[in-house]
Amino acid sequence: MDDELTDEQRLLHDTAVRFIQSELPLAATRELHEDPRGYDEKWLARTAELGWYSLLVAEEHGGGSISGHGLIDLAVVADTIGRFVQPGPFISMNVVGAAVTADGTAEQRAALLPGMVAGEVVATWAPFDSTGKWDGGHGLTVTADGDEIVLRGTRGFVQDALTSDVLCVVGTLGGAPVQVLVPTRTAGVDVEPLTCLDLSRRMGEVTFDARLPAAAQLGGAGADTEVALEHQLQIAVVLACAETVGALDTMFEMTVEYSKGRVAFGRPIGSFQALKHVMADVAVFLEGCKAVATESARVVDAGGDDAAEVVSMAASYIDERATEIAQQCLQIHGGIGFTWEHDLHLLMRRARSTTSLWCDPVWHRERICEVHAL
Repeated sequence: MDDELTDEQRLLHDTAVRFIQSELPLAATRELHEDPRGYDEKWLARTAELGWYSLLVAEEHGGGSISGHGLIDLAVVADTIGRFVQPGPFISMNVVGAAVTADGTAEQRAALLPGMVAGEVVATWAPFDSTGKWDGGHGLTVTADGDEIVLRGTRGFVQDALTSDVLCVVGTLGGAPVQVLVPTRTAGVDVEPLTCLDLSRRMGEVTFDARLPAAAQLGGAGADTEVALEHQLQIAVVLACAETVGALDTMFEMTVEYSKGRVAFGRPIGSFQALKHVMADVAVFLEGCKAVATESARVVDAGGDDAAEVVSMAASYIDERATEIAQQCLQIHGGIGFTWEHDLHLLMRRARSTTSLWCDPVWHRERICEVHAL
């Protein structure tokens, strides 16, 4: 949580916390681990009522931010989602909502946005190849055929692919990137479920050999997809960073409380100097993660020229520190932390799966080098 949040943003945070604690606290998410869908439709509708999918959508389509800074508002929600390991298509829904708002045709906006804002239409983003890497759409070929387009290829690690109504698919047309809005029930679209480290998430690999109207291309034939993809990526990474920080902060809070109550040799283990040093280091790393996550949200929300660099700096730092923070929290918990019944591993799974997908440090450092090479 940013200390400089407005009263409205704090209210948004507190409302999200109360809702989750009432409807789906962390311990209750275990009941959904074997559910093929991973979340309840009624729960999704309730989260939509709280505005979780509308903050980056224009007001004329039922959206609007709380403070006038939609991405910062949304990062507040993402932090809470990470703290309680909430299921569902939060990041992908908001990326697609932002994309259709910014670049969609009037028909596309009217067809999708009201339903997405209400939680009645589930849309997900499919930008990765079959290994989960960002490939600029090269794993999916789009070819024009009169008034239609033909899609052939694969998109991997697509969140909630099985339960989505619409896929916003990244491919290439004539060697240039394009995005296509694909109804999941389209003939020639095949979804294969994947096993996910995060037991509260559902992933799928989608194979395409499909034909769609040319109007399915997001924004039409003249869209500047490279610019759009960069902005969408920045939004996704900002939300992933905020979500990860929420999970890490909760792990650390659990660890501090455990160290106060766990007694060894007649005293709380948190009083031992060696563990004090470890927790002091973790606290410093965690504050660094909070700072870079907050700054990335502010810069992207403001449309800063250095947004790409700041986002990649935040992602690479958080990925690096997330593993260390989680492992130290686990070690301090000792044997109880390794048990299935303890909630610590649920938070570790969320942090690791989120950063692996969106915050690959090698890839992001390459991006930073490319920025400075220009």
